[in-house]
Amino acid sequence: MPSPPADDPIDVVYTWVDDRWPGYRELLARHAASRHDLNPNRTRDNLQTLKYSLRSLAAFAPWVRRVYVVTCRPQVPPWLDVRAVRLAHHDEFMPRAHLPTFNSFAIVSNLHRLPGLARRFVYVEDDRLFGRDIDVDDFFDSAGRVRVYEALRGTPAGGARIDGASPWNQALAYSNALLDARFGRRARRQLKFAPLAVDRGRWTEMIDLWPEAFALTSASRFRAARNVAPEHLYPHFAIAAGHGVREPWLTTARHAWYQPLNNVAPLQAAGMARLRWFAPKFACLNDNFGARPRDAAVRMVQRALERWFPSPSPFEVVNGSYV
Repeated sequence: MPSPPADDPIDVVYTWVDDRWPGYRELLARHAASRHDLNPNRTRDNLQTLKYSLRSLAAFAPWVRRVYVVTCRPQVPPWLDVRAVRLAHHDEFMPRAHLPTFNSFAIVSNLHRLPGLARRFVYVEDDRLFGRDIDVDDFFDSAGRVRVYEALRGTPAGGARIDGASPWNQALAYSNALLDARFGRRARRQLKFAPLAVDRGRWTEMIDLWPEAFALTSASRFRAARNVAPEHLYPHFAIAAGHGVREPWLTTARHAWYQPLNNVAPLQAAGMARLRWFAPKFACLNDNFGARPRDAAVRMVQRALERWFPSPSPFEVVNGSYV
């Protein structure tokens, strides 16, 4: 399949959920089977990070054609101007038999089905921010290959016995086993916390290689054994198939930064100040608050985000009116 023209439009797709939405926690508890299924770090929205991510996107990537916000029905961020984005609920692009889903692997596996989605898109989790100007070349090279930002940390070997490991690490091992069987056994690194550039045509080629694995993943309401991790599988598939390119490690270290959010307020103050000062292109604010976030730490991060991105974006409703 030929690569799309370099001037093809590019969309951005966010995934978001808020477990404070009426009835959501009860629905989650009704289907959950383990403590991993109830991990609040994956469903909490106590910082409204999506709002600040959209502010950063508007400031630093005005060339994006369309923004999708993907969530479960009937959730809608209360501050979001739904006229300025394409709000997509899971039942619009996922098999209804697979819903409700609380499995990010299942949701991401189906993003290519979003109505009207551009051939090239960038998947952004709602805890990611842009810190300075970005352009198409940060995601796709001149030959149309996706740019892959790898971390130094390795991943479990394909087929490794990892009893008791988290569903994330089990999915990494299973994804590596699929890659090993197709492209040969090798060590693979984790992906850095950067947005994921996707060529939708190549994405469907990947699914066609492993249809049973993707069908099982889509049908899993929570992360489970023998799920694929699409955000890991796709970049390594792209590299192996010749339509992905690794970024040099120094480039990755300069542009993609990680800030774990925990309850130690002084660490958060230092980490947020560091992010704002150095302004990497991509920043991840990963929720590590645990079951009981401390108010002081949460407020500190909220204030830092507001100082960094104080101006409402065109994606917001402010005081009942549109920006």
